Amino acid sequence: MNKFLTILNISVIVLFFSITNLLANDTYYIDFNKVLNESLAGKNAQNSLKKKLSSEKDKFKKQRDSLRKEETSLISSKKLVTSEEYEKKVTALRKKVSELQKNKQKSYNDLATQRSKARSELLKALNPIIKKYMEDKKIRLVIDKKAVLLGDVNLEITSDIMKILNENLKSLKIN
Repeated sequence: MNKFLTILNISVIVLFFSITNLLANDTYYIDFNKVLNESLAGKNAQNSLKKKLSSEKDKFKKQRDSLRKEETSLISSKKLVTSEEYEKKVTALRKKVSELQKNKQKSYNDLATQRSKARSELLKALNPIIKKYMEDKKIRLVIDKKAVLLGDVNLEITSDIMKILNENLKSLKIN
């Protein structure tokens, strides 16, 4: 019985090392964040979105400053108008502030949606590139670098994939 268990244990160990060796030879990893942030298409998309964000921030800052001036003017004219008229103007100002906040939130949500779509498009373009690379190099498994605890740097294919992606996709269309 002991001899049988020893043979079984050895078989399990051999099987484990065979599987580990098999996976090690056919498993590579890619840094998707690097591809998304540093590829030509990824950089262009990010720059475009940053410009839109900056433009939106400037627009909302101007509107906010205008509303603050209106508020200051309203406060200084409080004693010159009737309390009913003052309340009407305060209500109108609050409505404008609320509208500004809604527009600001909608704008930022739209930008987040555009960012998500750009990321999705880039990943969609990346999949066939990775698939062809895997076929050409006889790779069986590619995983995200985030999932790798420790790995040989020679197993990282990020730069190869980015080079191919940059040749095939210079930019993304962002609405």
